[in-house]
Amino acid sequence: MLTFSDCQGLSGLTEEEIAAISEHEHCADIVATEIGYNLLQSEQGIRLLKRFILDDIEHARACGYAARMVQLEEVYRHFDAIHPPH
Repeated sequence: MLTFSDCQGLSGLTEEEIAAISEHEHCADIVATEIGYNLLQSEQGIRLLKRFILDDIEHARACGYAARMVQLEEVYRHFDAIHPPH
């Protein structure tokens, strides 16, 4: 049986990236892991994942969650560095 940690390791995503997908899609982390893994398979999917994180940043900003906004900005910078635009 695979654990969540196993799935996360196989997905190519960090825990923070999975949490951002989960937040955006309003789903459990394990479901977000599957969504993220599938989206990582194409350039269009990677662009969509970046949009998810940017949407989460905007939501945090609109709600006044400054600490969450800063955390998500770091998640975005890391993800963008690993998956630069082509």
